[in-house]
Amino acid sequence: MKAWRLLFAMSFLLLSGCLVTLNDPIPANEAAPIPLLGDWTRRNEWGEQQYLEVSRAGSNVYKAVTYVNSPDDIDSLREYGFTVAHHGDRWYISVGLPKSLGANFALAGFELTKDNELVLYNIDVDRIHQEMEEGALQGRRFETPEGDGALLTSPLERVFDYLDDPANADVFIEAARFQRSGQ
Repeated sequence: MKAWRLLFAMSFLLLSGCLVTLNDPIPANEAAPIPLLGDWTRRNEWGEQQYLEVSRAGSNVYKAVTYVNSPDDIDSLREYGFTVAHHGDRWYISVGLPKSLGANFALAGFELTKDNELVLYNIDVDRIHQEMEEGALQGRRFETPEGDGALLTSPLERVFDYLDDPANADVFIEAARFQRSGQ
């Protein structure tokens, strides 16, 4: 399983295949926290400088542009639309995926730390598979060239209730940690 490389890189990132997904995006009912907007940077697992630019794309809809080393590097340039929700003590994000990854919406978490970092979290797909087998969540497995994913079909409120339960805090896996550009 690859790490979410380029988010959702917001390591939108997300796009490595071993994903927890939804049929529909998180509804665009909520605004993202203002500090999320702007320019972020990190050094990825391969030692490359990775950049993330987050901006508004409409009413409660956002855009993430990612690239490695330089915005002139067309091969690394990616753009992702996303929506957010604040539920319980957590922020969630849903990102539209390409057809090769099921054309659904990846679900992930994020936080803005006191140290002015943006931390992105994947949801442990193996744990979600287990929860589906035990009946705690409904959904199905799907395959991509990069690995198995999970398509959740439980109502979104049920998914949030599960994710918000402190007993399930270990389902979140840090995918990427960005610092504000220029700091």
